[in-house]
Amino acid sequence: MGQGATRNMGHHRRDFLKLGGLAAAGALSQPARAGAATDPDNPVTARAMPTRNLGRTGYRTGIFSLGGQAALERGNNEDVAVPIVERALDLGVNYIDTSSIYGGPERWSERYIGQVMKRRRAEAFLASKTKERTRDGSLRMLEKSLELLHTSHLDLWQLHDIGEPQDVDAIFGKGGAMEALLQAREQKMVRYFGVTGHFRPEPLAEAIRRHPFDTILMAVNAADRHHFSFMDTLLPLAVEKRMGIVGMKVPARGRLLQTWTPPPLESQQHSWEGAVIARTPGTLTMREAMYYSLSLPVSTVIIGCDSIQQLEENVALARDFTPLAERQMASLAERAQPVSKQALFFRFVARG
Repeated sequence: MGQGATRNMGHHRRDFLKLGGLAAAGALSQPARAGAATDPDNPVTARAMPTRNLGRTGYRTGIFSLGGQAALERGNNEDVAVPIVERALDLGVNYIDTSSIYGGPERWSERYIGQVMKRRRAEAFLASKTKERTRDGSLRMLEKSLELLHTSHLDLWQLHDIGEPQDVDAIFGKGGAMEALLQAREQKMVRYFGVTGHFRPEPLAEAIRRHPFDTILMAVNAADRHHFSFMDTLLPLAVEKRMGIVGMKVPARGRLLQTWTPPPLESQQHSWEGAVIARTPGTLTMREAMYYSLSLPVSTVIIGCDSIQQLEENVALARDFTPLAERQMASLAERAQPVSKQALFFRFVARG
């Protein structure tokens, strides 16, 4: 990268971080909206970690939230996965994210989370997703999600993995998934709508221009600016629209971390992630990776955990969080550059 490109990148970063600081301050100060009495309430959250508004919903979410992958998507892993969900609520996590496709056809993630929701539904803002693009297919996904999660409603239902223009056209077309979202809200099966994505920013931007979604779940980590950046245009657009912004892919399934050991090359080439071959560990600590993402104007970040120890470490990091300065952000982005493709592997996987 030449000096001119480096200077331009620095100008964009300064402008964005100023915007981000204002947005984060607004997220902390906005009053809860009318009707918030129906929100879930985990009594531990406020003293466990800082909280921020989930956009216009007015819900106060802890800045660390539990993602439904890692241990929670592995088959026949109940003895590990269910205690992670239980412990998360005990520690003050009040937002849990899952999907109808996590854990394959058996939908293990929703099953494990549902085991806890049977008893503790009132403590968590519960989000799931549909990757179906049709009305009927999405409603079938929702019906099964509600059954597996042992709940009468989702707090947030999201259109999963919006990555290409044809996704947007299908969703908003006649008989598309948007019709399912509107019907589900009318029938009180869901409270809020969201979109998610990690491949390309433009289709997500088009989706949120077409409809005032309540939230967006997007991949934002320290490598973001190096390839197909979401931070340059999509994140400021979501801030402008006062959406709840949820960050994901924070440690990039560990690929951004110094502690990560790349699997043997021959096994990578046969994996779904094999589009990007990783030969070296990452360059950041978990603290650096999480604090980078949390220093952006996000409401919370979701991270999947493999163990209760990982969960507890993440909650402790969230508890001690203070925003990074501009120079610290710039330094972390620079350090992430040599491993940026492996840390953004989800933007290089072939789609079909």
